Amino acid sequence: MTTMKAVNAIRMGGVELLPLVEGGKGVGVSNGVSAGHWARAGGVGTFSAALPDSFDEGGRPVRADAPGRTRQERHETLIAQSIRGAIAQARRAHDIAGPNGRVHVNVLWEMGGAERILDGMLEGAAGLIHGVTCGAGMPYRLSEIAAKYGVHYYPIVSSARAFNALWKRAYAKTAELLGAVVYEDPWLAGGHNGLSNSEDPDQPADPYPRVLELRKSMRGFGLDSTPIIMAGGVWWLEEWEHWIDNPELGPIAFQLGTRPLLTQESPIGQAWKQRLRTLKQGDVLLNRFSPTGFYSSAVHNGFLQELYQRLEHEIPYATEPTQAQPAPLQVGPHQVYYVTPSELERAEVWRRSGFTEDLRTPDQTLIFVTPEKADEIRRDQKNCIGCLSQCRFSSWSQHTPSFSSGAKADPRSFCIQKTLQEVRDEHADDAMLDRNLMFGGHNAYRFASDPFYANGFTPTVKQLVDRLMTGR
Repeated sequence: MTTMKAVNAIRMGGVELLPLVEGGKGVGVSNGVSAGHWARAGGVGTFSAALPDSFDEGGRPVRADAPGRTRQERHETLIAQSIRGAIAQARRAHDIAGPNGRVHVNVLWEMGGAERILDGMLEGAAGLIHGVTCGAGMPYRLSEIAAKYGVHYYPIVSSARAFNALWKRAYAKTAELLGAVVYEDPWLAGGHNGLSNSEDPDQPADPYPRVLELRKSMRGFGLDSTPIIMAGGVWWLEEWEHWIDNPELGPIAFQLGTRPLLTQESPIGQAWKQRLRTLKQGDVLLNRFSPTGFYSSAVHNGFLQELYQRLEHEIPYATEPTQAQPAPLQVGPHQVYYVTPSELERAEVWRRSGFTEDLRTPDQTLIFVTPEKADEIRRDQKNCIGCLSQCRFSSWSQHTPSFSSGAKADPRSFCIQKTLQEVRDEHADDAMLDRNLMFGGHNAYRFASDPFYANGFTPTVKQLVDRLMTGR
């Protein structure tokens, strides 16, 4: 039996660290506790700045609820609460990690008020945060903000082309603070993915050539010794042994987002942890329902099934009869649309089955849902808190004076902050898990077969890190 080569420390962000990075997961799933313990174990701990909890005087978590009469008021409250919560989580992580622990914050660039939250958080948590990891978009201003506060920055990309654009437009000016480049595999990573329109979601690409292309590009910019962090699909390090100390790839670290979910310090509820142990290969699906417009990977449950059902109950319509769409479809007391005869028949079947409410989409189509689902969609759209910079589900946009994208709200999507708040509730049961979005990486099914988790064992973060450093 061959022995795996030693996994050595790596220099990143100006210090020596284990090549293990905790992946940031938003809306309270990566918090100061999990990040602090990961950093204390010698790797990089990461908490999320997406709707982080703050704490009351007794130290109990207080969730961001963003009250207000209007979307604009709720958006402003959200920003203030996110800054307060991020500072609180940074302090918690630092207290646990100790003075030598490395704590990063993960920011979704397309989250509402991202730049303002970064500014407020880094100012209020000075000295407690050592790096900013940022993806889901093209964060050109990330380096500028990081330089303002003297912290390292870690852009998340899924191609050399994306990094080239970031470097040439902005990052070359602050090369000394580029801690590493995170390559997030768009077919394997959980949560939002950077799959481009030219790439086939059903045809995964080997990450090695893509990371090698990224390294060649970085070498062209003089970034030979800047680490690349491989994110997505990492389970056992021995499966990546040919990447470690590989002169062709240069310094490599590994980011794990899914495995830290099943630890004692993970803040998700026990029902979610137990569900992870039961997943099978193929239970995590790549889909494009997110209101961000990005692809994302999540557990195939009742929540996703209902979204797929909306697509199955979708038909195009015309406002005037045409040769192709001559059949009148009554969609309200005073409104008639025109569809094909076969689509009219399908619509009547759906209505007889209880899907009696028709909702218009921005693409001149109708979807048919139950009255209860229609009420939920309308209520969630009305209660938008501006958690994204722009949201296709609610038509919110922080970039216009009217705070609207100008597009019709899309009922084929969903309120992302609401469902992510509900699914991570520590008291969530199986029924609640089934009706909410459960992000996860495509290797999540391996919890069921990995002997490390046998007999219901749930490791501490330290035990998980120690196990990973053995290769397994």
